[in-house]
Amino acid sequence: MSSQDIPEDKHLPSEQGDAHHGAVAVADDPFADPGLPVHKPRIQDIDERAAKRSERTVAMLFTLSMLATVGFIASYVSIPVDKIIYVFPIGKVSALNFALGLTLGVALFCIGAGAVHWARTLMSDVEVADDRHEIAAPADVKAKVMQDFADGANESGIARRPLIRNTMLGALALVPLSGVMLLRDLGPLPEKKLRKTVWSKGKLIINQNTMEPLRPEDVLVGSLTFAMPEGLEEDQHDFQVQIAKAALMLVRIKPEDIKDKQELEWSHEGIVAYSKICTHVGCPISLYEQQTHHVLCPCHQSTFDLSDGARVIFGPAGHALPQLRIGVNDEGFLEALGDFEEPVGPAFWERG
Repeated sequence: MSSQDIPEDKHLPSEQGDAHHGAVAVADDPFADPGLPVHKPRIQDIDERAAKRSERTVAMLFTLSMLATVGFIASYVSIPVDKIIYVFPIGKVSALNFALGLTLGVALFCIGAGAVHWARTLMSDVEVADDRHEIAAPADVKAKVMQDFADGANESGIARRPLIRNTMLGALALVPLSGVMLLRDLGPLPEKKLRKTVWSKGKLIINQNTMEPLRPEDVLVGSLTFAMPEGLEEDQHDFQVQIAKAALMLVRIKPEDIKDKQELEWSHEGIVAYSKICTHVGCPISLYEQQTHHVLCPCHQSTFDLSDGARVIFGPAGHALPQLRIGVNDEGFLEALGDFEEPVGPAFWERG
């Protein structure tokens, strides 16, 4: 059927529409720019007293941020790490963590709230439409941007409202002190604590599995025995700190297989005692190859030759394992003849 065969009254409604048939008029440009809404002034724009109130509110928020930062520092210095308090409805929490989180949260929130309140009540809220342009702006556009920035700074009132400016600068200057204070938790200087362990002359070598003193005959050729010093108990509050430096491993090697002269002198009947702490990052060494006399750290595969002064033969470890000089007391038990001659575990910056 052609268009000529369609009755005239069957055509679609015209652009003018037909009220009787419910037709709707079609706009000339359905995507026309609606433009910006009519600007309505805020109360702060027409009432200077309201503007002053907003200024004081912003200044109060910035001042509260400064006080919260001071509270953060005071809490960090004064509250003991092990103090526990009850806070409803959270329950029992660390007093230090709670105080630090609360004060730092208030400090950051007040800076943000102050900036938002400043922008919404005192800075210019006139919307400006600007056409898109190429990324590489010409000189006149750059000049316009700088002028717009200057106009924005002027409209923000930062120069005319020194109370807001000064309190904002104070809040922003104090907040970073919270991060600076946290640097204290990097730890105190090692001093001599990493150079010494609880081993000393005459201390019995205790089997860490049986908790009994060791005799030479208890250490068999090809076996790996883990030990710790006499007097160190697992229920002591500093047990983990001390065992992390004093953990020992004993291996019996045929004297003729020991290549290092000092290692042979510091051993007893081929029993050598070395630190169990890897010199890479401090992992406990636990794997032993009895045919090669190599021990392997399971963390990063550092390998040490116990028949040659526990020198590093593979992996990222930086130096050999420290050896403990041992002997036998009058009762036939293995004992230490002193402390390690060098610090155990990984190297540290002031080791020298």
